[in-house]
Amino acid sequence: MARPAIRREEAILDAPENNIAVPAPAAAAFRPKRQIEKQNEGRKQKVYSVISGGGIWFKLNQNNVTIYDPVKDTVRAIRYCPNEPSIYTDEQSVNAMRDHIVFRDGYLAVAANKPNLQAYLDAHPDNKANGGSVFFAVDTSKKAEEDLDREFLLHDAISLVRDKSIDELLPVAMYLGINIEQRNQEIRRELLTEAKVNPKAFIEMFDNPMVKIRSAIRQAIDFQLLRERPDGIYWFDTNRLIITAPAGQDPSDVLTRYCMTEKGAPIYDEVLNRLERLG
Repeated sequence: MARPAIRREEAILDAPENNIAVPAPAAAAFRPKRQIEKQNEGRKQKVYSVISGGGIWFKLNQNNVTIYDPVKDTVRAIRYCPNEPSIYTDEQSVNAMRDHIVFRDGYLAVAANKPNLQAYLDAHPDNKANGGSVFFAVDTSKKAEEDLDREFLLHDAISLVRDKSIDELLPVAMYLGINIEQRNQEIRRELLTEAKVNPKAFIEMFDNPMVKIRSAIRQAIDFQLLRERPDGIYWFDTNRLIITAPAGQDPSDVLTRYCMTEKGAPIYDEVLNRLERLG
C-alpha cells in the first residue's frame, strides 16, 4: 500500500537539521502570584521623618538632585517618577513624569510596593544617613521594641499601685507631694496618675533612698518633731538649727540630701528613732 504523501512544510520541520527550539508562548512568561509574593517578601514598609519639625505639610526638594554612583564612578542625576523602575534620570523613559514627595505631620510612610520611592529617599543627599540634615529613616523595629518596653513598664508601675500596701506607697506619695491625709483610694488614684506619666521613674522611686529619707523628714515635720522655716530645718522641741537652707531652695530637700551623706546619717537615724517612739 502506498504511503500517504507528506506535505513539503512537514518534511522540512521534521528534518533533524531543522529541529530548532521554538520559544515558549507569551502566556508562559506570566509569573504566578506566589512567585511575585516571594520576590516581595524581603521588602518592608519604611517610615521617614523630618528632622526639624516640617509642619503639617512638607514637600521634599527634588530640583537638580545628584548623587555619586560608585558602580559607574560618576555623579548622576536622580528623580522620583512613580512609573519608572530606576531612580537615575538617564535610565528613565522620555515620558517619565515626576511626582511630589510630601511629609505630613513630619512623617512619610512608604509602602513595600514602592521600592523606587524607597530607593530614591535612601539615596537622597538630604537624608541624614548620607550626611543630610532634612530627614531620616525611622528604625521601626527599634521603635516597636521601645513601645513594647514602655507597655511592660506601665503595666509594672500600675501593678505597684494596685498590689503594694498603703504603708509602702506613702513614702512615694509624700515624695511626690501628694496629700496623704485623704482616703487611701484617693492616694492610689493620684499615684496611678503619676505612674502613667513616667512609669520607669515611678518604679525606681521604690528603691530610691532619697524617697525614703524625704518621706521620713516630711512625717517628722507633720508630727512636729522638726520645724521647717525658710532659712532651714530645726528640732521642734529645742528649736536648735539642724541645717541652713540657701535662699531659694526647699529646706526639706536640703536636709534630705544632707542625710544621705556620712555626716548627716546620724540626723536621719535620730529622726527615725523619734518617729518610732511616736508609733
